[in-house]
Amino acid sequence: MRAAAQRAATSHPTLAAYEQGRKVPGVTTYLRILHAYGYAADIELSKRIREVDGYPRGEELEAALELAAQFPARHAKKLSYPRFGTR
Repeated sequence: MRAAAQRAATSHPTLAAYEQGRKVPGVTTYLRILHAYGYAADIELSKRIREVDGYPRGEELEAALELAAQFPARHAKKLSYPRFGTR
């Protein structure tokens, strides 16, 4: 770990603190640590979905909740269902 800390240009105690979750490295330090261990971070950016077909997400949820409210809240005491494997 000391060699990796040296390659990452950080101290051994700091690297140990990162590994134990006692500290959180910044982005540049994180990338240096990855490089020291022979890894790289491939980052893909994508646009966040805020609307679908021009329909705001909050309104979509509201419409779904209104639809769900139209279904009966109580079920029959006896549920009918298909029996499988019987003739």
